[in-house]
Amino acid sequence: MSPLHEQPSRNARLVFVFPDIAGDARAIRRLRSACERAKRTLSSLTQATVEIDSLYAGIDFQSTITRARFEELNSALFTSTLEPVKKVLKDAKVEKNQVEDVVLVGGSTRIPKIQSLLQEFFDGKELNKSINPDEAVAYGAAVQAAVLTNTAGEGKTSDLLLLDVVPLSLGVEMQGGVFAVVVPRNTSIPTIKKKIFTTTEDNQMTVEFPVYEGERPMCKDNNLLGRFELSGIPPAPRGAPELECTFDINADGILKVTARDTATGRKAKITISNGAGRLSASEVERMIADAKSFRDEDKKAEDRVHAKQELEAYAYQMEQTLNNVSVAMKIKRNDKET
Repeated sequence: MSPLHEQPSRNARLVFVFPDIAGDARAIRRLRSACERAKRTLSSLTQATVEIDSLYAGIDFQSTITRARFEELNSALFTSTLEPVKKVLKDAKVEKNQVEDVVLVGGSTRIPKIQSLLQEFFDGKELNKSINPDEAVAYGAAVQAAVLTNTAGEGKTSDLLLLDVVPLSLGVEMQGGVFAVVVPRNTSIPTIKKKIFTTTEDNQMTVEFPVYEGERPMCKDNNLLGRFELSGIPPAPRGAPELECTFDINADGILKVTARDTATGRKAKITISNGAGRLSASEVERMIADAKSFRDEDKKAEDRVHAKQELEAYAYQMEQTLNNVSVAMKIKRNDKET
């Protein structure tokens, strides 16, 4: 008797499974290039075909993808592109209805779904497509260079105001390792900011100013840029001297920090260039993310330091009160009466 065989259905389909090409770098490279071309095609057409001759082991590859399927596959990625937009508006303290023009920058902004998400986010506002997205950054850099070097010619850039900002807060270390912010993050430059500090000990004649950048309340978690000392402070009780600390940042991002004793006029300063010891863009992003992640722990650490400082200040005040001659005599008289 011959073996039984299942009769194939009329609707049965043959499915060919393409071999795994993950280990073939050349095949992956060719496939990626073809997918890139298909992605660009889908910016203007609703369907694209990916065709590659002899992709792997002599086998040709062909597949069709629709714009709808492409948008479905990348839905989460496309939606995430709005996060930087929200962050920019928040950092600039600007509401989205205050934005006059939305300029597309970068080739991926040609993707219809990206444009529709942007337009929807800005409540239907028409997008500005007058500039080639691939050239927008170069246009901006050229204009900024012309403004900074004053070479654009009279009247061409007079009505332009291009503002750069401080990527991380700048400040100095106080008693207990606390970070005292002088220039908050996202402050427009050039800028000059001042803050008054004082001594922490009686008859202290020298004060050190460690300069940091960062977003954490404790200096140990931030980036040290440099340090300098102000000496020659006249002897006085702690907290009495007024030491004015000035942060001066020019248009090139060069930071000059000056400390001045307001009583004597004595000064000390340090200059920190835009590159020396400064964090890269990726490190800045990491530090901002860390500040958000450790917000609760940092708040507890900061509160502990402040509580300790308040206790020490109270103890010092009580000691000074008891050392006051008139107060001491009054206490002795009260002791005799009792």
